[in-house]
Amino acid sequence: MDEIFVSKERVMTTDRPATAGPEGAATEQAMTAPLKGVEVIRLALKTMPLSPGVYRMIGGKGEVLYVGKALALKKRVTSYTHVNRLPERLRRMVSETVSMEIVTTHTEAEALLLEANYIKRMKPRFNILLRDDKSYPWLMMTDAHPFPQIAKHRGKPVKGASLWGPFASAWAVNQTLNILQRVFLLRSCTDTVFNSRVRPCLLYQIKRCSAPCVERISVPDYAQLVEQAREFLTGKDMALREQMSTAMHRAAEAMDFERAAVLRDRIRALAQMQESSVINPSSLHEADVFGIWQEAGQTCIQVFFIRGGRNNGNRSFFPAHAREEEAGDILSAFIAQFYDDKPCPAQVLVNQDLSEEGLLSEALSLKRGRKVEVLAPQRGEKKHVLDHAVANARDALHRKLAESAGQARLLDGVAKVFDLEEPPQRIEVYDNSHIMGSHAYGVMIVGGAEGFDRRSYRKFSIKGPVTPGDDFGMMREVLERRFGRALKEAAEGDTSNWPDVLLIDGGAGQYSAVRGVLDDLGVTGVKLVGIAKGPDRDAGREWFYTDNKEPFQLDPRDPVLYYLQRLRDEAHRFAITTHRAGRSKTLVRSELDEVPGIGPARKKALLNAFGSARGVKQAGLAELESASGINRETARAIYGHFHPGWTPD
Repeated sequence: MDEIFVSKERVMTTDRPATAGPEGAATEQAMTAPLKGVEVIRLALKTMPLSPGVYRMIGGKGEVLYVGKALALKKRVTSYTHVNRLPERLRRMVSETVSMEIVTTHTEAEALLLEANYIKRMKPRFNILLRDDKSYPWLMMTDAHPFPQIAKHRGKPVKGASLWGPFASAWAVNQTLNILQRVFLLRSCTDTVFNSRVRPCLLYQIKRCSAPCVERISVPDYAQLVEQAREFLTGKDMALREQMSTAMHRAAEAMDFERAAVLRDRIRALAQMQESSVINPSSLHEADVFGIWQEAGQTCIQVFFIRGGRNNGNRSFFPAHAREEEAGDILSAFIAQFYDDKPCPAQVLVNQDLSEEGLLSEALSLKRGRKVEVLAPQRGEKKHVLDHAVANARDALHRKLAESAGQARLLDGVAKVFDLEEPPQRIEVYDNSHIMGSHAYGVMIVGGAEGFDRRSYRKFSIKGPVTPGDDFGMMREVLERRFGRALKEAAEGDTSNWPDVLLIDGGAGQYSAVRGVLDDLGVTGVKLVGIAKGPDRDAGREWFYTDNKEPFQLDPRDPVLYYLQRLRDEAHRFAITTHRAGRSKTLVRSELDEVPGIGPARKKALLNAFGSARGVKQAGLAELESASGINRETARAIYGHFHPGWTPD
């Protein structure tokens, strides 16, 4: 966190005060029991200041149960001692608290930002949580190169490059990138490809690039295109179109019809972009639009990104919260967490009155360094844009509820087929992938009430030793590693990741082998199911193996069969892609990776200079010393590595 946030941190002790005398001795055993719940909070209040800050409720295993902020810490935390006035969710939270921690800040706005950071990082289960573990794509333009590159970018900002965004999805940024290529003919290739070109690529042929790599355009003319692209990205569309229209008419009057046609096509591409987006509000230059919709105890928040007067796409979010939470409180907490790792726009539009709207605006302004307005428009174009976001949120939530209902019916069917007492909440599916034992990986995928839970997927690099092709041995290693950890967690009282059903791809032999592994580990309460392809490996004719039942088949049109096939196929897909990724990592390794002191940057510089690892190996010492990015000491180390008998002078 920035240094302005935190001025002081204290850990509240939970030790009981010492006792003396006969009465103290009589109650010594009771007094040595650890404090919990309200007693912990009351003890913490004795040393808690009245200053602004953030407090954390800590559970028995050291996990953070709840994070809150306050203008006056002592006053706010005191409310937790009146348990009868608290909702059931917070009463349960207080009862599980064994210690407290606080961080004081200068202002309540700083406390709000710190609270959002802690919630997003620690994921306390009694807070409203933003489920957002994906990075957002940006549009990047390199600044240092004579012919700047325009490209899509994810991750941390790149030094020496300008960024525009964020965009809601890769599709949204790709649409803008395609328009920029068509209108401004900027290159999208990397510097390595740019430096190696000897003739124009296909993009030049289809009029998506001006081919600066082979000098089909001068540096000043390309710089003019770059400047126009920057104006476009900052929202100066109309002025740019007027400028291009004037230039087109002048070219036509000068009978330079080829240039006039190029300008005409660029103007049409600009106009097409303006017409292609659903929302391009003229009254909004830089804003994020948040539309919230609640139904059946669940919430969807639709976010539209408006930058430079254009719609950069939209995304749906489904925050985790208690059923009784109000829409305004959910939206307020969501927005604070949303901007924890993103820049704030000038305006934030919402369709709900927020309980601390002024404080949120102050906190976002503090983070941005300039004023941020939080508005709930009631009329006009802004209201129209907001209504569109709300409609999208409503439709997305309806789709999710429908999918959940369908998923519930499928899980009911699984329970009926395999004689389970209740529908399974977690189904784990395992598979292996390898080539004659090399690059062997095992994987686990998870399905449940919300569909595929991709955050719970796991990869297991097989450590062995395993005989090539010994799928039983690989599966044994995967299960021992998976359930070895799960059994430890269960012994500590954490069964949140314990499966109800374990599905494996295989027949009687695989089923018996896995059954033996689970029995050896002492795993109970898990329904083991084997799914084997039928004759000629035809989908729809699978045989199922489980305990206390003869092998059986399901009706080829049974929805439960389709669901189990999807689980198996998803595990197979994940295993194949994991294996390929692992194999690719070893294929791209070269002799340069064995040279001490050679990291990715120097490896790239050497390959650019000599073309291949073989070229580096055959290079002389003088050639290595003259290579860009390689100093004298590194050059001598490289030469010595490939020439073991050589000794420095």
